[in-house]
Amino acid sequence: MFKQDLLKGQRILVTGGGTGLGKEMATRFLELGAELFICGRRKSVCDATAFELADRTGGQVTSYGVDIRNAAAVDEMIADIFRSGPLTGLVNNAAGNFISRTEDLSPKGFDAVANIVMHGTFYVTHAVGKRWIAGKHGGSVVSIVVTWVNNSGPFVVPSAMSKAAVTTMTRSLAVEWGRYGIRLNAIAPGVFPTEGASKRLRPGEEPGERTAKVNPMGRVGRMEELQNLAAFLLADGCTWINGEMITIDGGQHLVSAGGFYDLREWDDAQWRAAREAIRAVNEKDRAARGP
Repeated sequence: MFKQDLLKGQRILVTGGGTGLGKEMATRFLELGAELFICGRRKSVCDATAFELADRTGGQVTSYGVDIRNAAAVDEMIADIFRSGPLTGLVNNAAGNFISRTEDLSPKGFDAVANIVMHGTFYVTHAVGKRWIAGKHGGSVVSIVVTWVNNSGPFVVPSAMSKAAVTTMTRSLAVEWGRYGIRLNAIAPGVFPTEGASKRLRPGEEPGERTAKVNPMGRVGRMEELQNLAAFLLADGCTWINGEMITIDGGQHLVSAGGFYDLREWDDAQWRAAREAIRAVNEKDRAARGP
């Protein structure tokens, strides 16, 4: 779809780049010639991804183990990256989410999502943006949001609220920072099945199974479609696109009252089973991260 070396000379940071959508987008940026930086809470995972992608593409990948909820740690990482030269692009992809009846949420459960999605996204954007402004560098930020900001987010209220905040940040900073040559845009993907998201959002179902039945196009997203859109927004050929949120979901948000509206039909037993399944996934992840 794109000319060879479209992103040559670009230095792009992808948060949450060790797995899932972040890893997929990072792969495409490398294929198009970018120098890549990825970060995530589990440095071992990011290191393994960096090695895999560099080996597969021949590109340059640097990995960091950083919890983006920690503003000081974020600033230290960005300072380290900028020592070898400024970033040209940032993809805010790191996120957390799980399904729950809102009345069952604890403050800790709400914060688990909001601190990553809203606070963490701001910390990274701020740390990069202030350095771009100080150094008189332009740059492009692409934030991954959700289609629920178009309609509603029942049973994923912390995510819906936080992603709405990121969308508003995108539009606000597009206006405030545009004069510095800094662009901010957002992508709202529909269902692009990944293992981690499916286990917390549709436990017990095949990834994308329900979407294929209700989507106007009768399928889930193909990863190359998201990869190509992200690359397009970071490329130099569309530098007047600023402050936009682009939805890529086959039109599903036009026929749906939020992606989890059907869960209103669940009874207490089904919610208990879902909570237990999500808890098991979280415990497995904590064990993998180690002490």
